[in-house]
Amino acid sequence: MSTKEKNVEETMEDMSVDEVMKKYDRESNIRVWTGKADITVKAILLGFSLFCIYVTLFATFLEEIRLSSFMALIILLGFLTYPAKKGQVKPNYMPWYDWILMIAGTGSFLYFTFSANTIIQQGTRFSAMQIFIGAVGVICLMEVTRRCVGWPILIVALFFVIYALAYGLTNPAFIGRVKYLVRNLFYTKEGILSTPVNVCSKYIVVFIIFGAFLERTGISQLFIDLANCVAGRFAGGPAKVAVISSALCGMVSGSSVGNTVTTGSVTIPMMKDTGYKPEFAGAVEAASSTGGQIMPPIMGAAAFLMADFVGVPYSNIIVRAILPAVLYFTGIFITVHLEAKKLGLHGIPVEELPHAGSLLKRIYLLLPLVMLVVWVSTNQMTMQRAASICILLAIAVGFIDGLFHKENKLTLGKILDALIAGGRSTITVGAACGVAGIISGSITMTGLANEMINAIVSVAGSHLIVALVLTMLCCIVLGMGVPTTANYCIMAATTAPILVRMGVPPLAAHFFVFYFGIVADITPPVALAAYAGSAIAKSNPMKTAFNATKLAIAAFIVPYVFAYSPEMLLIESTPLMVVQITITSLIGIFGVDCALEGYVFADMNVFLRILAGLGGILLIVPDTASDLIGLGLVALVLVLQRMKGRKTAKVVV
Repeated sequence: MSTKEKNVEETMEDMSVDEVMKKYDRESNIRVWTGKADITVKAILLGFSLFCIYVTLFATFLEEIRLSSFMALIILLGFLTYPAKKGQVKPNYMPWYDWILMIAGTGSFLYFTFSANTIIQQGTRFSAMQIFIGAVGVICLMEVTRRCVGWPILIVALFFVIYALAYGLTNPAFIGRVKYLVRNLFYTKEGILSTPVNVCSKYIVVFIIFGAFLERTGISQLFIDLANCVAGRFAGGPAKVAVISSALCGMVSGSSVGNTVTTGSVTIPMMKDTGYKPEFAGAVEAASSTGGQIMPPIMGAAAFLMADFVGVPYSNIIVRAILPAVLYFTGIFITVHLEAKKLGLHGIPVEELPHAGSLLKRIYLLLPLVMLVVWVSTNQMTMQRAASICILLAIAVGFIDGLFHKENKLTLGKILDALIAGGRSTITVGAACGVAGIISGSITMTGLANEMINAIVSVAGSHLIVALVLTMLCCIVLGMGVPTTANYCIMAATTAPILVRMGVPPLAAHFFVFYFGIVADITPPVALAAYAGSAIAKSNPMKTAFNATKLAIAAFIVPYVFAYSPEMLLIESTPLMVVQITITSLIGIFGVDCALEGYVFADMNVFLRILAGLGGILLIVPDTASDLIGLGLVALVLVLQRMKGRKTAKVVV
């Protein structure tokens, strides 16, 4: 081990879970308030959550008023919550310049709120003072985003703003270009207050608050116990438990990094104790937690947003998301199993596992999730109303659970804490959605959207693969460190239209960009979820990131498949095609994982790994001819492996 790697591991050794969150999750780097200041800030957060729920359900005033007031509160709470840089955690301290920025930014959006009717009626005639107020609002929003989301998305936004001012706008005078840009970004629904913020204030907020309540009902521990009950006793049991529990918890939490740390603090030490290498254990947790964002029926709340963006029923989204998600987690599960067999690892002793009977008695904790899916998928009520009612349902089941399990008692304090946590989590998403509006607005008003699409189409020509690769790279860059819901809003507004223009069905295009926006969290060099997993595992971060990428290989292959063959998303497919695609794709993922792991019944040489990988990819592609060839290659590899395993007496059944 190199000196650098030793230093990394020694640093990780001293890090607690909270420190890991602060290091890799910007949402955890918050100011420290105590006493009356703490009560005041929490009261504002609590009021913000209640305001958002009220507005979502009952508000009938102008959309401009609703959206500008929402962003005003995001700016206010953003500066109250996030310091200018990491480490500024002096209790009850907020520097003078933060007070100025907070007041100026909040005041800018509130000016729009209270002058909305006048501003709408005045058309394009804006005074210099109004332009100045708008510019202040844009700058303060960008600063809040830098603090709570990070530089990647901000750099992209700044690039497009600079492009608009330097080249994109046709007004010859610089001042004229500034006025036009600020007016469109701040005062119209083509900029900050466009679709991403509208969706955030209308849907995302309620789902974030709902997720906060679910976490406090003990559902995460139920998921972990269920996973232990199902898979804990088998070879490499703790890793399989991590895959299942992280998929379920990540689906609800909507945060790859946060879920990696919270569930990983339990599962990663168990995996290491079983015999898995630290970098593999951290990678399993990171890949599984990231995959939770693509796990139906919730998909980190993105399923509801996708239904709204694409204009299809929510039930269509979750049905079409099932097969890709199954392939993703099957791929991780197979790799975990093969690694366990290769290392000769065992499962968790049966006597240490939870009993199925005791878990079934707490199955009522899943009722809010089940009812949410039922109400929305059957169109019995709107998404936001269903989520709001499910918040009340989560409180009810939490109280019931507390009657039988005193340690999980849902007190008034926990209810208030859930509302406060939901409000705090909304800051990051709201700020990111606001900047997504700046990006899409700058692209639209300059005509760059069509130019980008035309450029990519021109470069790609008739070759869809070129457009897919370029779009993938854009999604990975734009998705770095951005929360799931904001991530998808950005991808839907900026990159999905490229693929639609290339002839990819809209739903397949949205799934493609969503997948690659999500896997940014485990893709080097900025693989925040993998780095968080490595901190818990006390492993080398980059090795953990590459292991996570290998484990999540299905997420890098499957989107290309359904871009070329939407049948994988059950688009224009028959029942027979669905059965064929499901069986062949699962065998194909097995082949690819065998190639990457280099082991089935014995160690595989390079030639066999190439054959297994090629056969697996051919099987994943929905085509009868490629399926037959791929099946033959994978079968040949298995026969040769079985023979070699018997010869070396290393066969493990």
